[in-house]
Amino acid sequence: MSQNFHQRAAELHELAAHAHRSAAVHHGKEDHLTGHELSKQAMEHATNAFRSSQEAHQKSEKASGK
Repeated sequence: MSQNFHQRAAELHELAAHAHRSAAVHHGKEDHLTGHELSKQAMEHATNAFRSSQEAHQKSEKASGK
């Protein structure tokens, strides 16, 4: 079961990384409005990934009895 939580956290980290890369491309093209929006999305994904990682860690600890 905890593997599902870890998988979800990994997926959210990938979404955040993709949004960061996309934001960088748009900033590089001086499309700062789109870059800013993508940066906001990246931050949201990163925050959700962090929370999901914490939850996965807590569930793993409970499952292993630590």
